[in-house]
Amino acid sequence: MSNTLQGQVAFITGGSRGIGGAIARAFARAGADVGFCHLDDAEGAAETARAIAAAGRRGFARACDVADAAALRATIAEAEATLGPTDILVCNAGINIRGAFETLDDSVFDRLLAVHLKGTIAACRAVYPGMAARGRGRIITLSSQLALKGGAGVAPYVTAKAAVLGFTRALALEAAPKGIRVNAIAPGPVDTDLTRARGAEWRRAIEAALPAGRLGRPEEIAETALLLAGPGGAFYVGACLSPNGGDILH
Repeated sequence: MSNTLQGQVAFITGGSRGIGGAIARAFARAGADVGFCHLDDAEGAAETARAIAAAGRRGFARACDVADAAALRATIAEAEATLGPTDILVCNAGINIRGAFETLDDSVFDRLLAVHLKGTIAACRAVYPGMAARGRGRIITLSSQLALKGGAGVAPYVTAKAAVLGFTRALALEAAPKGIRVNAIAPGPVDTDLTRARGAEWRRAIEAALPAGRLGRPEEIAETALLLAGPGGAFYVGACLSPNGGDILH
């Protein structure tokens, strides 16, 4: 996959660590210059920026809350002023707040919808006109396998991720005639800081239930992003690729 993204510019929301960080590194190794934003993760951002530079590519990193549409648009504009127009957008930033439905107030739903859905829409609005004018572009959103199967105790997260998937499919149909390919990735359980926080007992239970027998690795999700961003993604329109270790079959 070396040089499959040569000369292109990518922007990744939530790109300092975890899945976003792995995608940033993979894109840089494939030849892309990579900008990304993060939320209060200066250490992770510096590490990812060093990895981008080590791959011989230009990088850009800024702190930004993607729920603030104006701030996100300004961040993407600054990245484009530094690196050039965005060829590939990955909407990866996300959070999760768990709890029984009856214990969660409106602010929890509002926050998760703002980060996942509104952040995705704002990022797409920032790059879409330029992609359409140039007649090409790739947009990759991050949904979740839970958007496909549901989950107890995570209603705000499932709602937001399902909304991202619906938005992706709708935008894909509008974007395809303009040369823009829009697709989603819906990962299953992945070994990240967020899942490690669930504890060893949760991990053992998940790994015992998964046909693959283990959690996914961020680098494996990055390989799916590389497929959609590169030449192999040209015939995907509104697809949802779900590397999930057999958690669901669809």
